[in-house]
Amino acid sequence: MLTPAFDLSQEPDFLTIAIRVPYARVSEFDVYFEGSDFKFYAKPYFLRRVRGAWPQERCFWGFHSLGASEIPEEVVDDEDFDWEIEQTPYEEVSESALNPQYHYGFGNLRSGVFQRLQDELSDVVDIKDPDFTPAVERRQKRLAAELAKFDPDHYLADFFEDEAVEQILQYNPWWTDIYSKMMAFMEKSQEQENHAALVSFSEEEKYQLRKFVNKSYLLDKRACRQVYYSLIDILLAYCYETRVTEGEKNVESAWNIRKLSPTLCWFETWTNVHDILVSFGRRVLCYPLYRHFKLVMKAYRDTIKILQLGRSAVLKCLLDIHKIFQENDPAYILNDLYISDYCVWIQKVKSKKLAALAEALKEVSLTKAQLGLELEELEAAALLVQEEETALKAAHSVSGQQILSSSSEASDSEDSDNSDSDSDSDSDSEQDELKDSPSETVSSLQGPFLEESSALLIVNGDVCRNTAIQESDVGQGRPLASSPPLGPSGPLIEELGEQLKTTVQVSEPKGTTAINHNMLERDSRQTPNN
Repeated sequence: MLTPAFDLSQEPDFLTIAIRVPYARVSEFDVYFEGSDFKFYAKPYFLRRVRGAWPQERCFWGFHSLGASEIPEEVVDDEDFDWEIEQTPYEEVSESALNPQYHYGFGNLRSGVFQRLQDELSDVVDIKDPDFTPAVERRQKRLAAELAKFDPDHYLADFFEDEAVEQILQYNPWWTDIYSKMMAFMEKSQEQENHAALVSFSEEEKYQLRKFVNKSYLLDKRACRQVYYSLIDILLAYCYETRVTEGEKNVESAWNIRKLSPTLCWFETWTNVHDILVSFGRRVLCYPLYRHFKLVMKAYRDTIKILQLGRSAVLKCLLDIHKIFQENDPAYILNDLYISDYCVWIQKVKSKKLAALAEALKEVSLTKAQLGLELEELEAAALLVQEEETALKAAHSVSGQQILSSSSEASDSEDSDNSDSDSDSDSDSEQDELKDSPSETVSSLQGPFLEESSALLIVNGDVCRNTAIQESDVGQGRPLASSPPLGPSGPLIEELGEQLKTTVQVSEPKGTTAINHNMLERDSRQTPNN
């Protein structure tokens, strides 16, 4: 028999059951309902409702289950758990005397799994050889591993530079709006209502539920407490993962959930709620990317909200975890050990047990000192160093300003001293220009008047022609050989003078043109006339 896909909706006077049977004939199905019983049959589908008090409740018991038989609530007595009284630790000696293997998994119902799947499980869990490691030794090894993993530099970096963490804290996961609606409804009505109708399931989630096999779990009181305790531990890890990824799962999601849950990676067993919260806080500050105490407390408050929303909200979280593990190899093994059983078991849990568990978790407090990582001392030392660095920078800034002020005063005094000698230096510079100008004039004239076979030279005020100038002599700066003065040639002298005027006016800096021009005119007058 196949369980068909179905959905429920309720109005004030009616409860509607929508059943999807694509391969059945409409003329060949049977429907039976009387009182609180409902049965539907259409080959090959069969659906039977679990007995309960509906339509007063918004959804009936076992509404997500897939078995063909009735599904009772959890088989334990109705005695309320005293969550805050520390339970007696499990005695491993008596168990080891009867059986050398130790148990783990949902309700501690599994053993011997690692002997068959040692290679696969070694990459999933941190504990080695759990079949022969007692619970006390598991905890000791876990605590030692956390201390070895804790990185003060990483923690302080997230503590001082918490922009990304603050953004993550502002994210609202899917249960936030549902919780707000529930609280608003409770303010208007004093009656205690079942809030399962506020949580909806997608078609994919309904398909997941149909694949589970219905089971009944016969758990004694001690094992039942362990199941509830481990549920808190798993939900804490899931809330952290959902928040830091802002609801967008990635390749690290499976690693985050199993690494932050000692139940999943160390097969840890618990004796009280406070130990669970302390362990979760330590692992958040040791392993994931974001290691901030605010994230620990935020996941803690999110877990309380989910538990207060009831079975449907918890089941939705477990289905999401199941999907994440199923798509990750080899993390899917954790579904077989824990999550699949949780998805079936949670559908039969009494609402008052989850409410009591939420209240127990709500009454627990957590401080940084309780984590055993010396966080407060580390933060105080870091703040002290930061204050010293700030004071040192301020002192350097003040001394730098004083140096700049003194150097400015010194420069002002130098300017006043040098202002008196500016006139003298100006006259001296004019004399230097007069001394340097002849050589500069010669240098500037060599370019336009040098030719391959001859050149015009001005030597000691005389204009000469040299037909044997070597380029090497000019390039090496050796003195040019003297040659006889040019013969009387008035037009040539005048032409040369005009060209010199033009050349000097173009090549010489402003202020020296007149001086060089006067010198050239003086030299031309000194040239002998025949």
